[in-house]
Amino acid sequence: MTTEGDRTRPKSANAKRALAGRLSWGLADQAASSMSNFAVGIYVARSLGVTAFGVFSLAWVTYGVVLNVSRGLATDPLVVRFSGVPTASWRAAVARSTGTALCVSAALGTVCLVVGLGVGGRIGTAFACLGVVLPGLLLQDAWRFAFFAAGTGRKAFVNDLVWGIALIPAMVVAARVGSVSAFVLAWGGSAAVAAVYGCFQSGIQPHLTGVRDWLRAHRDLGYRYLVENVSSSGAGQLRVYGLGAIVGVGAVGVIRGAELLLGPFMAVLMGLSLVTVAEAARVLRRAPHRLGAFCLLLGGGQAAAALLWGGALLLVPDRLGEFVLGGVWSAASELIVPVTLGVVGAGLGTGAAAGLRALGAARHSLRAQLFAFACYVSGGLGGAAVAGTVGSAWGVAAATVTGSAVWWLHLRSALRERHQDSIREVRTP
Repeated sequence: MTTEGDRTRPKSANAKRALAGRLSWGLADQAASSMSNFAVGIYVARSLGVTAFGVFSLAWVTYGVVLNVSRGLATDPLVVRFSGVPTASWRAAVARSTGTALCVSAALGTVCLVVGLGVGGRIGTAFACLGVVLPGLLLQDAWRFAFFAAGTGRKAFVNDLVWGIALIPAMVVAARVGSVSAFVLAWGGSAAVAAVYGCFQSGIQPHLTGVRDWLRAHRDLGYRYLVENVSSSGAGQLRVYGLGAIVGVGAVGVIRGAELLLGPFMAVLMGLSLVTVAEAARVLRRAPHRLGAFCLLLGGGQAAAALLWGGALLLVPDRLGEFVLGGVWSAASELIVPVTLGVVGAGLGTGAAAGLRALGAARHSLRAQLFAFACYVSGGLGGAAVAGTVGSAWGVAAATVTGSAVWWLHLRSALRERHQDSIREVRTP
């Protein structure tokens, strides 16, 4: 005789296997993406030295700000509202979402191009080249989020693999040229190859005419996520620019070198972030009472993994470190402990952030992010003013841990509000 429990267990097992599969593709995809970025960073650091690597890092951080503008307006609303929906709805949403990403990249790419040409010099040229390649970079990223919203992370992995393959000959050519701008063009040009391939994978063309409708339909989320995302990446940009002004451009290269040491772990962190919001949204629909525990497990696991990785880095011999980072290793190795603690705080906070995104609690997530922004900038620049590069690293570590605590306080408040709303709905006749 088959009981209700017997029928429930296979369904639960299948759901867990499906979740494990989606998370695995998220990790595989980000491994491909982050390993490519890690290789680019190492290649540039070894090829150009600390100062030129600092210039490249300025362009890289600026790309991060533009990327988060695109995500806030285009792909974050897509993931929150179109994860696990019927295919027809997903395809229509993706066409408008990717069109929005292209429009954002074209507008901000033009700004980078004009500013770069106006500034001139090595920094200006790098920014001008960044403006040229932004459309390919942002469209490629939009395809990744679209595939994960549909639960087809395998396609995102293949797309990033195409980018990595195209990157190899591009980097070889850039190394022969030997300039920062050549590396920026190689990095962004290879992303454009993957962006075009994404159109063939999905069978969808970005609809530029649907941008206005998309922004209007999701303005309740999009504009708050825009401010939230830009404050997150903008904090990093302000810290980098301020560090360059207070200590010197070489200090930017040292900080970036220390962050590269955590590159493989960051691949895990970012890989999970691609799927955590979608998975948290699924948990909310199917078992809302489990959302808090899911987020805690997610954040706590990432924080513990970051501690283990940082501990392993402390055991790396100088000879191996110099082989990887060249002349950047000596200064970067002194920052392993504070940079690791910063990543621990970030990992813990991502669990709460995923829960707030799944709840659609943009008001709470915006407040948490603005507080974290203020802590990050004040900690990074205040530390730089007091104790240079090392002080900036410790200031950021303290700020990140503090910001993580605030994220969790806001998640608790959002969960309590949702529970109270559910009770009122039940009592209302």
